[in-house]
Amino acid sequence: MKIITLILLLLTLWIPWCYSGEPPLVNIDIDETQTFQEMDGFGASLTDSSAWLLYHILTPDEQKKVMAELFSYETGIGLSYLRQPMGASDFALKNYTYADTPEDDRLEHFSIAYDEAYIIPLLQQALKINPRLQIMGSPWSAPAWMKESNDLNRGQLKNELYALYADYFLKYVQAYAAKGLPIHAITLQNEPQHEPCSYPCMRMKVVDQAKLAKLIGERFQKDRINTKIVVWDHNWDNPDEVIAILNDHQANPYIAGSAFHCYAGDVSAQSKVVAAHPNKEVYFTECSGGGWSEDFANNLLWDVSTLVIGTTRHWAKTVLKWNIALDENSGPQNGGCSNCRGVITINQHTGQVTKNVEYYSLGHISKFVRPGTKRIYSTNLSSGEIQNVAFINPDGLIAVIVLNTADNERMLKMHWKEEAFSYTLPSHSVATFTWSNILNSTVSIWLTTGDQKQLLEKQRESIKFSK
Repeated sequence: MKIITLILLLLTLWIPWCYSGEPPLVNIDIDETQTFQEMDGFGASLTDSSAWLLYHILTPDEQKKVMAELFSYETGIGLSYLRQPMGASDFALKNYTYADTPEDDRLEHFSIAYDEAYIIPLLQQALKINPRLQIMGSPWSAPAWMKESNDLNRGQLKNELYALYADYFLKYVQAYAAKGLPIHAITLQNEPQHEPCSYPCMRMKVVDQAKLAKLIGERFQKDRINTKIVVWDHNWDNPDEVIAILNDHQANPYIAGSAFHCYAGDVSAQSKVVAAHPNKEVYFTECSGGGWSEDFANNLLWDVSTLVIGTTRHWAKTVLKWNIALDENSGPQNGGCSNCRGVITINQHTGQVTKNVEYYSLGHISKFVRPGTKRIYSTNLSSGEIQNVAFINPDGLIAVIVLNTADNERMLKMHWKEEAFSYTLPSHSVATFTWSNILNSTVSIWLTTGDQKQLLEKQRESIKFSK
């Protein structure tokens, strides 16, 4: 009898919802008094290939428009952080470094002249559009003559040239600063465990990274350079090696933190490193979409879940994609990925510019979360179909990004202070909610749907918090 009574009770609760057609309610609490890491910015890499396309394929007017769509908060998505290859990468027109004269043991021929043709002018233009823009420098290889292999595409740094290579970093930072481009941070080596390659690369063991970090740190300290030193710059699959670098007591004082890529392992590795070294920062520095996954909705959901929400909930201060721009053939390529996708695509023959899914997934955070913003508490629903992350900007603007991975719409109820508002989030979509840090605020909503019917579009409906 008790079992029948229980069944009847459950039916009385289920049947009205079933016939009403209302989606189940998801409650999200926001508390701006609980703060976490400060954000440095969001963006990608203005690689040699990306810069060449923007500079040479587009007309001046088209270039101006596209740059604004990338870097302006008002007319674009407000990209605020760029990770720049120090010399050639797998996306370049040719192989080069800043010291290609053999046996130049005083770096007398060090030069950033290659970058001055079009990379630096575009960086200067981006900085003018977004004065909050910051730059991270990352080498794919030391000059070939500094390596045991005498080859850009394989090998390790010669043991006797670590001090000289530290000077190379110092000269890079100083040369860029002279162009009005301060370098916020450097990493020691892109993907130090990936070698040999079909493009510039260099292997660096844990002990090598610790040794170089100490030498660069001493150089920077002597010349009063404030550029941060970041280690690893590779995948999530080996957090113990990152911890081992940070455990080096001689290098540790000079290291600001560690950087990660998305191609292997799990994003939770970032939190494992933070647990071991809570005073060190985390940067997420590279992930590329490509021809292996062309479904817009699936890519949108993965990007927002893993990168926008996942990396920041696991302490990342940056969220960076790979190339800002590639052409219709995933190039120009320099021996690496043959089917990668840029944030935008620039057709070399027609000049047509296409905004890819990465433009919109990045835009949901980069447009609304400015450098200096702090992540704040929000109900962690990461194991369910609704996921979220929240921030408070220096001016008090609160931004909450909510993802619905479900096949059906979901009703959200956002609780903040003693007020709340409700919103029905479509299936396979992401929304950014923003409001001022005052009671009875009006909420602005920006939406992207997996069916592409809305692409980072501001919703016309007016929603206000109420008690």
